[in-house]
Amino acid sequence: MVHAFVLVVLLGTGETMKQLPNPMYFRSINVCQYYAKSITKQYGNYNYRSLVPPEHRITAYCKPVYTKDGEYIYDH
Repeated sequence: MVHAFVLVVLLGTGETMKQLPNPMYFRSINVCQYYAKSITKQYGNYNYRSLVPPEHRITAYCKPVYTKDGEYIYDH
């Protein structure tokens, strides 16, 4: 068992918010946060976030977990 970070991705807002399946695990919080930051900025200029439909808005963050060591934990 190892400590790792799981990338949690939520799609939508309010009542329609759902967590996407198939989580990604990372050994480093920095790498996990890089992906979380990149996923949320896929629509480009953040000044126009209000123009993105609520059902397409994405929230992503990293959560520490204790999981089995294996090939599914990304290093980069």
